[in-house]
Amino acid sequence: MREFGLIHNPESIEGLKYHPWYALSMKSNYLKRILSAKVYDLARETELEKANNLSARFHNTILLKREDNQAVFSFKLRGAYNKMAQLSPALLKKGVIAASAGNHAQGVALAAAKLKCRAIIVMPVTTPQVKIDAVKAHGKKWVELILFGDSYSDAYEHAQQLQTKKGYTFIHPFDDPDVIAGQGTIAQEILQQHPDTIDAIFVAIGGGGLISGVGEYVKAVRPNIKIIGVQTVDSDAMRQSLAAGKRIELKEVGLFSDGTAVKLVGKETFKICQRVVDDIVLVDTDEICAAINDVFTDTRSILEPAGALAIAGAKKYIEQHRLKNKTFVAIACGANMNFSRLRFVAERADVGEFREAVFAITIPEERGSFKSFCKMLGKRNVTEFNYRIAHQDKAHIFVGISTQKAGDNKLIAQSFRKAGFATIDLSHDELAKAHLRHMVGGSSPLAKDEMHYRLEFPERPGALMRFLVSLAPNWNISLFHYRNHGADYGRILVGIQVPKNEQQAFKHFLKTLGYPHWDESKNPAYRLFLK
Repeated sequence: MREFGLIHNPESIEGLKYHPWYALSMKSNYLKRILSAKVYDLARETELEKANNLSARFHNTILLKREDNQAVFSFKLRGAYNKMAQLSPALLKKGVIAASAGNHAQGVALAAAKLKCRAIIVMPVTTPQVKIDAVKAHGKKWVELILFGDSYSDAYEHAQQLQTKKGYTFIHPFDDPDVIAGQGTIAQEILQQHPDTIDAIFVAIGGGGLISGVGEYVKAVRPNIKIIGVQTVDSDAMRQSLAAGKRIELKEVGLFSDGTAVKLVGKETFKICQRVVDDIVLVDTDEICAAINDVFTDTRSILEPAGALAIAGAKKYIEQHRLKNKTFVAIACGANMNFSRLRFVAERADVGEFREAVFAITIPEERGSFKSFCKMLGKRNVTEFNYRIAHQDKAHIFVGISTQKAGDNKLIAQSFRKAGFATIDLSHDELAKAHLRHMVGGSSPLAKDEMHYRLEFPERPGALMRFLVSLAPNWNISLFHYRNHGADYGRILVGIQVPKNEQQAFKHFLKTLGYPHWDESKNPAYRLFLK
């Protein structure tokens, strides 16, 4: 184990017992666990770097803890190795088992190779090949990889069955004291690397292992530092659980930030978060994409969505509270990004950074209307223009416009309405941004009894076919849009003609299908362009 300064040396615990936080820390035993964690045989102390461009833009000092620079491009290595390094020789000989969709699997694999321990790793069939190859490369002959199920939950259940049957030691991705302690060593490094004032540390939350470890250490050593969790708006199990005072299991989770897409947080992590988390910030897909772009601008490194979550949260928190001249740390916790996914990120980053706003605008269906409309924009640039003739007297256009800052979209919309153009701001409408902007069409007199739904499904061979073959033969598909953007999941927009007396049966079918879905039949963008 590498040696740190006074507060980082396990032998220094005796010298800390006079602090007021000592009794609570010892009661939980986490301070001792973190101080004595065995991570540095494999993990490295990562850099704490100032994000110069972000700091200048937001008038605060923003420091990035670069866990994306670990050997597996993620912090998960710390917890996995610490857990496995604590096992007895007999248990190591018997072997370990884990379930993971990516980063945890790579950490377990590298730890297994280091400790010469057999590891069975169960991953969903939907796991991208780049992550499968990485697990094999890190684990070499010590890892047996099993692909099972469409989701992490499927893989987890299968791993549990194998563990019970074979007697392996299960290496949990977050809900284990030794895993939590391993992640807590990140906080050790932060406070050593920056002994001056830190106002808050921003941490991504999935199951809660990372923020639990960081929070336990920080609240013991420097309790004045705020611990602020960051979750996506569609995967906020920890926020809902803390608000309710008990663990809440989500029925559906958004899949864009796949590393934090957890339906149910851990028992242990929930208890810890009740003590150590000061606040939770929610961010959306566009804000995450903008944060990925921000980190690239400052470091020339590309984070995965979950890895950029803390940065997105820090930006939003600063803006919401109008903070200046403060010092914040954001943990850049992972960089296992599929290259093909970058086209989607680049497209959505402009909206998340307020560089583009999108609108549905109604103009007269006559010559010169578009020219008149463009004159109103002045020096603003039109980034996108989608139109198909649909009515004799009016035209509905989908238009993207360059913006400079937050709030510009509202000012632009007001100017259009003042000029007599009916305007709907679609800058935060998922249907519009994910599907409509890629479609050319319009309403059809043939589309009777039509229902419109957005669905997400595991991006794997046969997933689309599963949906199609499950449809009743009398349910006709009247519209379909799908675009692959390199993620672990796909998105479709489907219009289906369902007789009114069968619509309840159709809704039941969607529930049994098991894919996240949203009824868009009343979406104003749909009603303008497709109905």
